[in-house]
Amino acid sequence: MTVIGLGAMGRALAGAFLDNGHPTTVWNRTAGKGGELTERGATEAATVTEAIAASRIVVLCVLDYDAVRDVLGAPGAQGASGAPGADGAVGADGADGVASVADILDILDTPGTPGTPGTPGTSGTVTGVLAGRTLVNLTNGTPRQARELARWVSEQGADYLDGGIMAVPPMIGTPGSLVLCSGSPEAFTAHERTLSATGTVSYLGEDAGRASLYDIALLSAMYGMFGGFFHAIAMVGSEKVPATEFTPLVVSWLNAMITGLPAMAKAYDTDDHSAAASNLRMQADAFVNLLDASGDQGVSAELLEPMGTLLHRGVAANLGGGDISALIDLLRTDLAGAPDTGSNDMNRRRK
Repeated sequence: MTVIGLGAMGRALAGAFLDNGHPTTVWNRTAGKGGELTERGATEAATVTEAIAASRIVVLCVLDYDAVRDVLGAPGAQGASGAPGADGAVGADGADGVASVADILDILDTPGTPGTPGTPGTSGTVTGVLAGRTLVNLTNGTPRQARELARWVSEQGADYLDGGIMAVPPMIGTPGSLVLCSGSPEAFTAHERTLSATGTVSYLGEDAGRASLYDIALLSAMYGMFGGFFHAIAMVGSEKVPATEFTPLVVSWLNAMITGLPAMAKAYDTDDHSAAASNLRMQADAFVNLLDASGDQGVSAELLEPMGTLLHRGVAANLGGGDISALIDLLRTDLAGAPDTGSNDMNRRRK
Protein backbone atom coordinates (compact mmCIF):
# COMPACT_ATOMS: atom_id res chain seq x y z
CA MET A 1 0.00 0.00 0.00
CA THR A 2 1.39 3.42 -0.94
CA VAL A 3 -0.07 6.78 0.09
CA ILE A 4 1.15 9.91 -1.71
CA GLY A 5 0.28 13.21 -0.04
CA LEU A 6 0.60 13.62 3.70
CA GLY A 7 -1.66 16.52 4.50
CA ALA A 8 -4.29 15.98 7.19
CA MET A 9 -6.37 13.70 4.97
CA GLY A 10 -3.42 11.78 3.55
CA ARG A 11 -2.05 11.10 7.03
CA ALA A 12 -5.50 9.90 8.14
CA LEU A 13 -5.72 7.53 5.17
CA ALA A 14 -2.23 6.14 5.76
CA GLY A 15 -3.02 5.70 9.45
CA ALA A 16 -6.19 3.76 8.63
CA PHE A 17 -4.28 1.38 6.36
CA LEU A 18 -1.66 0.84 9.06
CA ASP A 19 -4.35 0.24 11.67
CA ASN A 20 -5.78 -2.49 9.46
CA GLY A 21 -2.47 -4.28 9.07
CA HIS A 22 -1.54 -3.12 5.57
CA PRO A 23 2.21 -2.49 5.06
CA THR A 24 2.22 1.15 3.99
CA THR A 25 4.76 3.28 2.13
CA VAL A 26 4.30 7.06 2.24
CA TRP A 27 5.70 10.03 0.32
CA ASN A 28 5.06 13.76 0.34
CA ARG A 29 6.38 16.54 -1.88
CA THR A 30 7.45 18.50 1.17
CA ALA A 31 9.79 16.36 3.23
CA GLY A 32 9.40 15.74 6.97
CA LYS A 33 5.68 14.95 7.23
CA GLY A 34 5.95 11.18 7.63
CA GLY A 35 7.48 11.07 11.12
CA GLU A 36 4.39 10.02 13.06
CA LEU A 37 3.50 7.42 10.44
CA THR A 38 6.98 5.91 10.34
CA GLU A 39 6.83 5.58 14.12
CA ARG A 40 3.67 3.52 13.59
CA GLY A 41 5.39 1.26 11.06
CA ALA A 42 5.14 3.06 7.70
CA THR A 43 8.07 3.26 5.31
CA GLU A 44 8.86 6.74 4.01
CA ALA A 45 10.09 6.67 0.41
CA ALA A 46 12.82 9.04 -0.71
CA THR A 47 11.24 9.73 -4.10
CA VAL A 48 7.81 9.44 -5.68
CA THR A 49 9.15 6.80 -8.06
CA GLU A 50 10.32 4.71 -5.12
CA ALA A 51 6.95 5.15 -3.42
CA ILE A 52 5.00 3.95 -6.47
CA ALA A 53 7.36 1.04 -7.11
CA ALA A 54 6.83 -0.18 -3.53
CA SER A 55 3.18 -1.21 -3.94
CA ARG A 56 0.62 -2.57 -6.38
CA ILE A 57 -1.97 -0.06 -5.17
CA VAL A 58 -1.15 3.66 -4.90
CA VAL A 59 -3.49 6.13 -3.18
CA LEU A 60 -2.99 9.75 -4.23
CA CYS A 61 -4.48 12.48 -2.06
CA VAL A 62 -3.08 15.93 -2.77
CA LEU A 63 -4.31 19.50 -2.98
CA ASP A 64 -5.73 19.63 -6.51
CA TYR A 65 -5.23 18.34 -10.04
CA ASP A 66 -2.31 20.66 -10.70
CA ALA A 67 -0.58 18.90 -7.83
CA VAL A 68 -1.64 15.49 -9.22
CA ARG A 69 -0.11 16.29 -12.60
CA ASP A 70 3.00 17.68 -10.96
CA VAL A 71 3.52 14.54 -8.89
CA LEU A 72 2.87 12.12 -11.75
CA GLY A 73 4.51 14.10 -14.52
CA ALA A 74 1.21 13.92 -16.40
CA PRO A 75 0.30 16.33 -19.24
CA GLY A 76 -0.50 19.80 -17.98
CA ALA A 77 1.81 19.66 -14.94
CA GLN A 78 3.50 22.88 -13.91
CA GLY A 79 7.14 22.87 -14.92
CA ALA A 80 10.06 24.51 -13.20
CA SER A 81 9.34 27.72 -15.09
CA GLY A 82 6.05 28.04 -13.20
CA ALA A 83 3.99 27.88 -16.39
CA PRO A 84 0.32 27.14 -15.85
CA GLY A 85 -1.11 23.71 -16.54
CA ALA A 86 -3.06 22.82 -19.64
CA ASP A 87 -6.31 24.04 -18.13
CA GLY A 88 -4.87 27.50 -17.56
CA ALA A 89 -4.82 27.24 -13.77
CA VAL A 90 -1.76 28.08 -11.75
CA GLY A 91 0.39 25.13 -10.82
CA ALA A 92 0.80 23.14 -7.64
CA ASP A 93 2.25 26.02 -5.68
CA GLY A 94 -1.20 27.62 -5.57
CA ALA A 95 0.23 31.10 -6.07
CA ASP A 96 -3.20 32.54 -6.79
CA GLY A 97 -4.27 31.86 -3.20
CA VAL A 98 -7.61 30.37 -4.27
CA ALA A 99 -8.80 27.52 -2.06
CA SER A 100 -10.45 24.46 -3.57
CA VAL A 101 -13.42 22.68 -1.99
CA ALA A 102 -10.93 20.23 -0.55
CA ASP A 103 -9.14 23.10 1.23
CA ILE A 104 -12.32 24.11 2.99
CA LEU A 105 -13.12 20.60 4.17
CA ASP A 106 -9.48 20.05 5.12
CA ILE A 107 -6.15 20.76 3.47
CA LEU A 108 -5.06 17.53 1.87
CA ASP A 109 -1.44 18.25 1.08
CA THR A 110 1.19 20.93 1.53
CA PRO A 111 2.63 21.85 -1.87
CA GLY A 112 6.35 21.65 -2.36
CA THR A 113 8.58 23.96 -4.35
CA PRO A 114 9.90 22.86 -7.76
CA GLY A 115 13.54 21.86 -7.47
CA THR A 116 13.56 21.22 -3.71
CA PRO A 117 13.95 17.82 -2.01
CA GLY A 118 10.81 15.76 -2.31
CA THR A 119 9.86 17.16 -5.72
CA PRO A 120 9.40 14.41 -8.34
CA GLY A 121 11.57 16.07 -10.95
CA THR A 122 10.90 16.37 -14.67
CA SER A 123 7.70 15.30 -16.36
CA GLY A 124 7.49 11.59 -17.04
CA THR A 125 9.60 10.29 -14.14
CA VAL A 126 6.89 7.96 -12.80
CA THR A 127 5.42 6.70 -16.05
CA GLY A 128 7.74 3.72 -16.22
CA VAL A 129 6.72 2.39 -12.81
CA LEU A 130 2.94 2.86 -13.06
CA ALA A 131 2.41 -0.10 -15.37
CA GLY A 132 0.61 -3.01 -13.74
CA ARG A 133 -0.47 -0.97 -10.74
CA THR A 134 -3.74 0.59 -9.60
CA LEU A 135 -3.83 4.34 -8.99
CA VAL A 136 -6.59 5.42 -6.61
CA ASN A 137 -6.92 9.18 -6.88
CA LEU A 138 -8.78 10.67 -3.90
CA THR A 139 -7.96 14.27 -4.83
CA ASN A 140 -10.96 16.58 -5.10
CA GLY A 141 -11.60 17.62 -8.69
CA THR A 142 -14.14 17.67 -11.51
CA PRO A 143 -15.57 14.79 -13.57
CA ARG A 144 -13.72 16.09 -16.62
CA GLN A 145 -10.41 16.06 -14.78
CA ALA A 146 -11.02 12.53 -13.50
CA ARG A 147 -11.82 11.20 -16.98
CA GLU A 148 -8.76 12.87 -18.51
CA LEU A 149 -6.47 11.45 -15.84
CA ALA A 150 -8.06 8.00 -16.20
CA ARG A 151 -7.20 8.00 -19.91
CA TRP A 152 -3.62 9.03 -19.22
CA VAL A 153 -3.17 6.41 -16.49
CA SER A 154 -4.56 3.73 -18.82
CA GLU A 155 -2.00 4.77 -21.44
CA GLN A 156 0.71 4.04 -18.85
CA GLY A 157 -0.60 0.48 -18.50
CA ALA A 158 -2.19 1.03 -15.08
CA ASP A 159 -5.73 0.76 -13.72
CA TYR A 160 -7.48 3.85 -12.40
CA LEU A 161 -10.02 4.45 -9.66
CA ASP A 162 -11.27 7.92 -8.83
CA GLY A 163 -12.72 8.68 -5.43
CA GLY A 164 -14.57 11.30 -3.44
CA ILE A 165 -14.09 11.38 0.31
CA MET A 166 -17.29 12.38 2.11
CA ALA A 167 -15.64 12.82 5.49
CA VAL A 168 -13.16 14.95 7.42
CA PRO A 169 -9.84 13.43 8.57
CA PRO A 170 -10.94 12.38 12.10
CA MET A 171 -13.74 10.30 10.54
CA ILE A 172 -11.45 8.21 8.32
CA GLY A 173 -11.54 4.53 9.26
CA THR A 174 -14.97 4.79 10.92
CA PRO A 175 -18.33 3.64 9.50
CA GLY A 176 -19.32 7.30 9.17
CA SER A 177 -16.63 7.86 6.55
CA LEU A 178 -17.97 7.41 3.01
CA VAL A 179 -15.58 7.02 0.08
CA LEU A 180 -17.21 7.10 -3.36
CA CYS A 181 -15.29 5.21 -6.05
CA SER A 182 -15.62 4.84 -9.81
CA GLY A 183 -13.41 3.55 -12.58
CA SER A 184 -11.95 0.15 -13.38
CA PRO A 185 -14.35 -2.55 -12.11
CA GLU A 186 -11.54 -5.11 -12.03
CA ALA A 187 -9.39 -2.84 -9.87
CA PHE A 188 -12.25 -2.13 -7.49
CA THR A 189 -13.04 -5.81 -7.07
CA ALA A 190 -9.38 -6.57 -6.41
CA HIS A 191 -8.87 -3.79 -3.87
CA GLU A 192 -12.27 -3.19 -2.29
CA ARG A 193 -11.32 -4.94 0.93
CA THR A 194 -8.12 -2.90 1.26
CA LEU A 195 -9.90 0.38 0.53
CA SER A 196 -12.59 -0.43 3.10
CA ALA A 197 -10.01 0.34 5.78
CA THR A 198 -10.91 3.99 5.15
CA GLY A 199 -14.60 3.48 6.03
CA THR A 200 -17.65 2.67 3.93
CA VAL A 201 -16.69 2.35 0.27
CA SER A 202 -19.35 2.72 -2.43
CA TYR A 203 -18.65 1.79 -6.08
CA LEU A 204 -20.56 3.89 -8.63
CA GLY A 205 -19.57 2.23 -11.88
CA GLU A 206 -16.96 2.19 -14.63
CA ASP A 207 -17.17 5.88 -15.60
CA ALA A 208 -14.15 7.42 -13.85
CA GLY A 209 -15.95 10.77 -13.56
CA ARG A 210 -18.99 9.47 -11.67
CA ALA A 211 -17.44 9.58 -8.17
CA SER A 212 -16.34 13.18 -8.71
CA LEU A 213 -19.81 14.10 -10.01
CA TYR A 214 -21.45 12.68 -6.88
CA ASP A 215 -18.81 14.31 -4.66
CA ILE A 216 -19.39 17.77 -6.14
CA ALA A 217 -23.18 17.34 -6.14
CA LEU A 218 -23.19 16.33 -2.46
CA LEU A 219 -20.92 19.22 -1.55
CA SER A 220 -23.25 21.56 -3.47
CA ALA A 221 -26.14 20.42 -1.30
CA MET A 222 -24.01 20.88 1.80
CA TYR A 223 -22.96 24.43 0.94
CA GLY A 224 -26.56 25.35 0.09
CA MET A 225 -27.54 24.20 3.57
CA PHE A 226 -24.66 26.11 5.15
CA GLY A 227 -25.64 29.26 3.25
CA GLY A 228 -29.22 29.08 4.50
CA PHE A 229 -28.03 28.47 8.04
CA PHE A 230 -25.60 31.39 7.95
CA HIS A 231 -28.32 33.73 6.71
CA ALA A 232 -30.76 32.53 9.36
CA ILE A 233 -28.22 33.07 12.15
CA ALA A 234 -27.42 36.56 10.83
CA MET A 235 -31.14 37.38 10.82
CA VAL A 236 -31.80 36.41 14.44
CA GLY A 237 -28.42 37.78 15.45
CA SER A 238 -29.56 41.20 14.30
CA GLU A 239 -31.88 41.12 17.32
CA LYS A 240 -29.25 39.66 19.65
CA VAL A 241 -30.72 36.15 19.69
CA PRO A 242 -27.87 33.74 20.52
CA ALA A 243 -27.07 31.32 17.71
CA THR A 244 -27.03 28.43 20.19
CA GLU A 245 -30.57 29.27 21.26
CA PHE A 246 -31.92 29.37 17.70
CA THR A 247 -29.98 26.48 16.13
CA PRO A 248 -32.08 23.62 17.61
CA LEU A 249 -35.09 25.07 15.78
CA VAL A 250 -33.07 25.14 12.54
CA VAL A 251 -32.07 21.51 12.94
CA SER A 252 -35.63 20.43 13.65
CA TRP A 253 -37.00 22.44 10.71
CA LEU A 254 -34.41 21.20 8.23
CA ASN A 255 -34.93 17.59 9.31
CA ALA A 256 -38.66 18.04 8.63
CA MET A 257 -37.98 19.56 5.20
CA ILE A 258 -35.51 16.83 4.24
CA THR A 259 -38.33 14.29 4.31
CA GLY A 260 -39.75 15.99 1.21
CA LEU A 261 -36.65 15.46 -0.94
CA PRO A 262 -37.53 11.94 -2.18
CA ALA A 263 -40.87 13.21 -3.50
CA MET A 264 -39.09 16.06 -5.29
CA ALA A 265 -36.63 13.58 -6.76
CA LYS A 266 -39.49 11.42 -8.05
CA ALA A 267 -41.20 14.48 -9.52
CA TYR A 268 -37.98 15.36 -11.35
CA ASP A 269 -37.37 11.84 -12.66
CA THR A 270 -40.95 11.49 -13.91
CA ASP A 271 -41.17 15.11 -15.07
CA ASP A 272 -44.44 15.41 -13.16
CA HIS A 273 -44.45 18.42 -10.82
CA SER A 274 -48.23 18.62 -10.43
CA ALA A 275 -48.40 17.46 -6.80
CA ALA A 276 -47.75 20.78 -5.08
CA ALA A 277 -48.85 21.49 -1.53
CA SER A 278 -47.46 25.02 -1.98
CA ASN A 279 -47.12 25.85 -5.65
CA LEU A 280 -44.18 27.67 -7.15
CA ARG A 281 -46.09 30.91 -7.84
CA MET A 282 -47.14 31.20 -4.20
CA GLN A 283 -43.56 30.60 -3.06
CA ALA A 284 -42.23 33.21 -5.48
CA ASP A 285 -44.72 35.77 -4.16
CA ALA A 286 -43.84 35.00 -0.55
CA PHE A 287 -40.09 34.91 -1.13
CA VAL A 288 -39.94 38.69 -1.47
CA ASN A 289 -40.64 38.87 2.26
CA LEU A 290 -37.32 37.13 2.93
CA LEU A 291 -35.52 39.76 0.88
CA ASP A 292 -37.38 42.71 2.41
CA ALA A 293 -36.96 41.45 5.97
CA SER A 294 -33.25 40.93 5.39
CA GLY A 295 -32.88 44.55 4.33
CA ASP A 296 -34.91 45.73 7.31
CA GLN A 297 -32.69 43.74 9.69
CA GLY A 298 -29.45 44.97 8.14
CA VAL A 299 -28.56 41.55 6.72
CA SER A 300 -27.20 41.08 3.20
CA ALA A 301 -29.53 39.09 0.96
CA GLU A 302 -26.70 37.91 -1.31
CA LEU A 303 -27.26 34.26 -0.38
CA LEU A 304 -31.02 34.47 -0.99
CA GLU A 305 -31.22 36.59 -4.13
CA PRO A 306 -30.24 33.82 -6.58
CA MET A 307 -33.10 31.65 -5.31
CA GLY A 308 -35.52 34.55 -5.65
CA THR A 309 -34.38 35.09 -9.23
CA LEU A 310 -34.84 31.40 -10.00
CA LEU A 311 -38.35 31.37 -8.52
CA HIS A 312 -39.40 34.26 -10.72
CA ARG A 313 -37.82 32.61 -13.77
CA GLY A 314 -40.01 29.60 -13.00
CA VAL A 315 -43.16 31.72 -12.91
CA ALA A 316 -42.15 33.42 -16.17
CA ALA A 317 -41.69 29.97 -17.73
CA ASN A 318 -45.32 29.09 -16.85
CA LEU A 319 -44.29 26.66 -14.10
CA GLY A 320 -46.08 28.58 -11.35
CA GLY A 321 -48.88 26.08 -10.85
CA GLY A 322 -46.56 23.17 -10.13
CA ASP A 323 -44.16 22.13 -7.41
CA ILE A 324 -40.92 23.98 -6.71
CA SER A 325 -39.05 20.89 -8.01
CA ALA A 326 -39.85 22.19 -11.52
CA LEU A 327 -37.00 24.68 -11.03
CA ILE A 328 -34.33 22.00 -11.39
CA ASP A 329 -34.42 21.97 -15.18
CA LEU A 330 -33.99 25.76 -15.25
CA LEU A 331 -30.53 25.22 -13.75
CA ARG A 332 -29.46 22.90 -16.55
CA THR A 333 -27.83 24.98 -19.23
CA ASP A 334 -27.26 21.78 -21.23
CA LEU A 335 -31.01 21.71 -21.95
CA ALA A 336 -31.15 25.22 -23.39
CA GLY A 337 -31.08 24.16 -27.04
CA ALA A 338 -32.74 20.76 -26.72
CA PRO A 339 -36.17 20.29 -28.29
CA ASP A 340 -39.07 19.80 -25.90
CA THR A 341 -41.13 16.96 -27.37
CA GLY A 342 -43.45 16.35 -24.45
CA SER A 343 -43.86 16.81 -20.73
CA ASN A 344 -42.62 13.27 -20.00
CA ASP A 345 -39.81 13.16 -22.55
CA MET A 346 -36.86 11.91 -20.50
CA ASN A 347 -34.60 11.70 -23.57
CA ARG A 348 -34.35 15.48 -23.78
CA ARG A 349 -33.01 15.61 -20.24
CA ARG A 350 -30.69 12.67 -20.24
CA LYS A 351 -28.71 13.46 -23.41
